[in-house]
Amino acid sequence: MKEANAPDTKSEKLRAFEEQALPLMPQLYGAALRWTRNPSDAEDLVQETFAKAYAAWDKFQQGTNLKAWLYRIMTNTHINLYNKRAKDQAKGGLDELEDWQVGSGESVTAKAARSAEAEAMDNLPSTIIRESLDQIPEEFRMVVYYAVVEGLPYAEIAEVMETPVGTVMSRLHRGKKMLKELLTDYAKQEGFGK
Repeated sequence: MKEANAPDTKSEKLRAFEEQALPLMPQLYGAALRWTRNPSDAEDLVQETFAKAYAAWDKFQQGTNLKAWLYRIMTNTHINLYNKRAKDQAKGGLDELEDWQVGSGESVTAKAARSAEAEAMDNLPSTIIRESLDQIPEEFRMVVYYAVVEGLPYAEIAEVMETPVGTVMSRLHRGKKMLKELLTDYAKQEGFGK
């Protein structure tokens, strides 16, 4: 009789995951795109995040903050993938490649080097704004992203970033201040301010 109930449990798990978690995928992709600055890397990060989330779905406490739980998984996955790539890159270098392997590597690199963040922000009115956002250190940029773009409250941002709420508030304030300083001259040119 337990065997007959097992498929129902799996189908219930899948149905609950699809109904609750999958609608959050676009939001997580937006954050992943900001972190990785590359659409294919962002897709890989989100896919890995959802695979891990589904595997751990039984550990998710229903009624708690699902978005923060998914962001935490994605943050940890991103950190782990970044560290793994850094180690892999340290092992081998361009000098170890044969000429045919490098080939037209410059053109491939030039295409891949275009930041996904820059592409995502193409709709902004000026390159100066995009450049200013690029200049903000990641921990401040991500807090600004979560607060301003995603609209997450301080407590959720703190949970996602595993930092105290006070740190989130401080980073948000400092991140906005950095943007303001970077954009002051531009604002004056556009006729804003004194």
